[in-house]
Amino acid sequence: MRLYHNPRCSKSRQALALLTERGVEVEVHRYLEEGIALEDLDVLSGLEGIVRKKDAGKAVMDTLITPEDVKALLSNQPKLLERPVLVADGRAIIGRPPEDILQMLD
Repeated sequence: MRLYHNPRCSKSRQALALLTERGVEVEVHRYLEEGIALEDLDVLSGLEGIVRKKDAGKAVMDTLITPEDVKALLSNQPKLLERPVLVADGRAIIGRPPEDILQMLD
């Protein structure tokens, strides 16, 4: 399991704490420093709400028509990734609220 994590984000910290409390081993991926893992781009680009709309702005959001558009954006501007995101076994979920990530543990 890989958690896309921004330690400055309270929701991201809460998600990591939830996983830690349950003893879940997770790779903490600091996407602002490391970028988006290429192997995760397909699953991430298919998630509704994966791009931070407020940060991207309407003009950029209007250009995101296909998953390929989302992949290109996230590859070039990882800061626009909504967080936290838990990725495992070809699936992903956004932790908004953080408790949503627990669905991946079932």
